[in-house]
Formats: sequence, structure tokens, C-alpha cells
Amino acid sequence: MTPLARQALACLDLTRLDDACTEADVDALCQRACTPFGPVAAVCVWPRFVARARARVPAAVRVAAVANFPAGGTDVAAVQAEVGRIADAGGDEVDLVLPWRALRAGDLAACARLVAAARRAAGPLGLKVILETGELATAAHIAAASRLALAEGADFLKTSTGRVPVGATPQAAAVMLAEIAADPAARHRVGFKASGGVRTLAEAAGYLQQVAQVLGTEAVTPARCRLGASALLDELLTALAPAG
Repeated sequence: MTPLARQALACLDLTRLDDACTEADVDALCQRACTPFGPVAAVCVWPRFVARARARVPAAVRVAAVANFPAGGTDVAAVQAEVGRIADAGGDEVDLVLPWRALRAGDLAACARLVAAARRAAGPLGLKVILETGELATAAHIAAASRLALAEGADFLKTSTGRVPVGATPQAAAVMLAEIAADPAARHRVGFKASGGVRTLAEAAGYLQQVAQVLGTEAVTPARCRLGASALLDELLTALAPAG
């Protein structure tokens, strides 16, 4: 499993998004981002910590911040302002929660407006759209959310906020990856991020293998494949540590 552990480490978005997160917590997160086996792909933090994180990790580690998180509302102006703050603070990526309640209710226009506005506000920053697949629940809703996010310029499709009972699942991942593969404009550009309950190397390896099977082995890189987690790093480091 060592090669898979190395791949998982390189694709890891090391995350700290608890409500009580402090500057000291962010400092500790950033310190952990550069391991003896190489850096993680990114650290993912609240927008208020972007500048602090950017100053504490090397350029090789991207700084991501969440927007419209975790509720996934439909306030376009609020999201534009939040994304603008992330960009101004030196962020590299935005993890945006899709208005999944609106989508589930059939209001695709509200969802499209919000994602499009976030895309414009993000400019050159990477945009990961969180579908909250555990709440969308059905394959039809997950597919519709995937297509909408792709149409509005998502760079990644992401499963979950990690704040709902059902996070990432292989079943949801299969639907999302199929939609990426079916879109000619997305197949060789858009990535996939499993997030929400990814805690073990076996779980991480399963998602890496799904990406490879659907999008090709060349997609299993930080540019196209991410694992959002806080608890996974320790297991990866244990797997990579020399025996004895």
C-alpha cells in the first residue's frame, strides 16, 4: 500500500474547519503540511485564516478556503464578497458549497446564479464545488448538481462539507466521475475531491482507484484528484514510515 499512501499524501487537502478553530490551530495545521515524505496538496481553512496560512506554508502547498460553508445558501452578494476576501488574502482555491437545498427543490436557476457569481469572483483561483451528496441522496440529484457545477466553470467536484451525517461514498463518487467523463470540456480538465469521512488509507485508496478507472491514471495527481481530511494524515505517515 506504500505507493498508494504516497499518492494519497500528495493529493491530501489537510483540513481544519471546526467552529472553534484558532490561529494556533492553523499554525499547527500548516506545520504538519510538510511531512518527511513530501508536502500535502493544500491546507483548507476558514477565510479569516487565509493570509496566516499563506504566510506559513511554502508555495508548493496551496491554500484553500471555504465559502458559503457549511449551509449552502443562495445569497449571491454574500458569496461574492466572501470569495473576494479569499482572493485578496492570497488564497489559491475556493471550496464553495452548492445551494443543495435549492437544487433538491428544483430551483436550478438559483444554484447556477450562485456558482457563476463565485466563478467570476474567484478569477484565476481554483473553484471546487461541494455538492453535499449525502443530502442530495439520489443519483439523479447528484448527476444534476454535477452537470450544473461543470457548466458554471467548476475546476473540481467535491462530495461533502463533512458536516452532515453522510459524507463521501463510492456510489456518489461514481456518479460525479461519470459526469466529468461524459463532458468533453471537463474530461481532461476537471478534478474530483472526496471529502467527509475519509479517514483510512483503504478508503483513500478506493477513491484514488475510482478516479484512475474513470478518468485515467494520469488524473491521479494533485491537479485532478484531492482527498479532504483532517484525520487521514496520521495513518498515511504510519504507512510510509520505515519498518523497525
